Amino acid sequence: MKILVTGANGFVGRTLCRALYSEQAVYAIDNLRFGALRFHPSEMSRFTFIHVDIREPQQVRAVIDETRPDAIIHLAAIHFIPECENDPELAISTNVMGTVALLAHCPSNCRFVFASSAAVYRPDQQPLVEDRSPLGPIDVYGLTKAHSEQYVHYLSRKRGFPAVIVRLFNVVGPGETNPHVMPTIITQLKSGRTTLKLGSITPRRDFIHVTDTASGFVATTLHGDVPSREAVTVNLGTGVAHSIAQVIDLLAEISSQRITVELDESRLRSVDNPLVVADISKMRSTFGWTPRYDLRAALQGTWQDPDLPDYLVGGFGG
Repeated sequence: MKILVTGANGFVGRTLCRALYSEQAVYAIDNLRFGALRFHPSEMSRFTFIHVDIREPQQVRAVIDETRPDAIIHLAAIHFIPECENDPELAISTNVMGTVALLAHCPSNCRFVFASSAAVYRPDQQPLVEDRSPLGPIDVYGLTKAHSEQYVHYLSRKRGFPAVIVRLFNVVGPGETNPHVMPTIITQLKSGRTTLKLGSITPRRDFIHVTDTASGFVATTLHGDVPSREAVTVNLGTGVAHSIAQVIDLLAEISSQRITVELDESRLRSVDNPLVVADISKMRSTFGWTPRYDLRAALQGTWQDPDLPDYLVGGFGG
């Protein structure tokens, strides 16, 4: 099976390509905005890398015409919320227009798997359910994902291909590429700082291991019944929420360090959901997927081998 993966050099993208390339023909595309390819040289013969910017429709059309994929897994996006807020034009051109470029050239017999986000939901104190919980993004990132979901529904019907919208929750584990809270904590601890400068530590989030995330995308690509001209929407999380304070407590155990926290007002958000947790019943029933790893496993693996790019280590650990 030929599978085109966008955002292949990113956090989830690398793990996903590694989960696929032993048994599938993988075409990995990325614009390398995070720098050089982060795959080991020994891996490069196991998939085909193509340097593509999804904001360029001609490049997108050329790569789809050349590869003729059976499935497209679309991960590429501007994910870091402060970056989206500071540069909404970049976020919209990448997250929305890049998605439309891929959809506009997706073959009719190709399954389109779109990485959306829990950020499309309205704040809620209950687990989020795909077909019942109301939508209501509160930031630019969530707006771009909600807007893109509408295009997935519309263009899958118009062009006749099956689609899966995967609302992804908070991914953690080795290999992060954005300065989210986990690499911020890890790099500060690794640099010898035990007094951490963080934003709010009370919000509770559904943290999913990057390996489970990759296996979820494999399942939504290779399994399940998704009729042509339809888009199925599923949550990809664990169904369990933890606060940043609990994360810090677990890391204190894992690292055998006494950790204190100082408030960094620059990392506070004007609006922040107190609870974001997935109901994953539909993901289980439709695609036969269930998470294998808990938060401790994700933190343990990240502490042992953070696999962070130099710009994150230098920015937060120096």
